[in-house]
Amino acid sequence: MTVSIVVVSHSEKIADGAVELATQMAPDVMILAAGGTDDGRIGTSLEKVLAALERAGGESGGEQAGAEQAAAQPSGTVVLTDLGSAVMTAESALEFLANPAGVLLADAPLVEGLVAAAVAAQGGADVQAVREAAEAAAGPPRQPEPARTEATDAGPVSSASPDCTGDFELVNQAGMHARPAARVAGGLASLDAEVTINGVDGASMTGLMTLGAGKGTVLHVEAWGADAERAVEYVGGLVEAGFGEP
Repeated sequence: MTVSIVVVSHSEKIADGAVELATQMAPDVMILAAGGTDDGRIGTSLEKVLAALERAGGESGGEQAGAEQAAAQPSGTVVLTDLGSAVMTAESALEFLANPAGVLLADAPLVEGLVAAAVAAQGGADVQAVREAAEAAAGPPRQPEPARTEATDAGPVSSASPDCTGDFELVNQAGMHARPAARVAGGLASLDAEVTINGVDGASMTGLMTLGAGKGTVLHVEAWGADAERAVEYVGGLVEAGFGEP
């Protein structure tokens, strides 16, 4: 089971285009568009949003067909919206669902948040982590808080060093473009770690893309927290494999 995603936009074309983009990076994730009004105008449709949410959650209005069907259902749904009234439409749709507890609204930029969420869902993250991945795309970059100890005669308070670090050279021809940035950010957002890559938040797709890191650039990764080692290994594995690109 993977988390499903619903995109609510005032424009049918924007919703469809965003879904097409995200699907390229997360082919195994159910990503549904609910854009525009029922008659093709700019706006939102409660009926469209409700239909997408029911499909994303595997609701059919009848009894379940058995354990096999239940196992195939998504494990939660994250909703991304473009403007404030789209949020209101999505919230209204939740009131009609049989199981609204499994649906989370993400406060995130539509395109960047959707890509980050899709990559996180593709990697098997749970619904909460998928929402966090989407919201992390908004920036600004998070900075790890320095660990502090009580002042003693031994000397002044100092910042803690990273729990784990690593240096990895980009080997793919295109470097840190949208797809690699989304994979890095989406994966890191699901871990219990604060990570910086060349000084920017590793869980921010936008921040990573601002690095302008091309082939041959060395990424310096620093991580703090329980999953610090896993985070550094995750980034290193992606980089060394060239993100599966030439």
